[in-house]
Amino acid sequence: MRTLRVLAATGAAVALLGFTAPTAAAWDQPTSVSVLPSVIARGGQLQITVTGSACTLAGSTVSSNAFPTTPLVSQGGSGNTSTAKVTVNANAAPGAYSVTTTCEGRAKTFTNAFTVIGGVRGGIGGSSSTGATPTDMAIGGGLVAAAVVGGGVFWMRRRSEKRI
Repeated sequence: MRTLRVLAATGAAVALLGFTAPTAAAWDQPTSVSVLPSVIARGGQLQITVTGSACTLAGSTVSSNAFPTTPLVSQGGSGNTSTAKVTVNANAAPGAYSVTTTCEGRAKTFTNAFTVIGGVRGGIGGSSSTGATPTDMAIGGGLVAAAVVGGGVFWMRRRSEKRI
């Protein structure tokens, strides 16, 4: 009987402790990040929208390897979104980049949020790895010059035939 009372008291104490202890929940702020445009060239400007009430507070920022840390601006009202306009570094390497939000002193990373594409080199043909080489250009130019000279000779010859 005594064991039963001890067991009941222990069970009641554990239940009471379970109700009074704070619940440990995972921090889920912000819930999402959208980046427009999702594909951009170096030096371009991105519009980042962060959804989550924690990021509407002052001091919230976004950062990436492709752009410097930038403060978020709350959109106000009853919404829970914040935005930032960022400029991609001119020396950012092509590839996928993540965006890290820092809200309420906690960081959360969203992988593959946007992609930086490489620029093209201008010049003959606009290509940097394929296309006509200087030798090809010289051969083509020589053929065009030979065609012009041959056409001129043919034309002059026809003119002289009409005189006969």
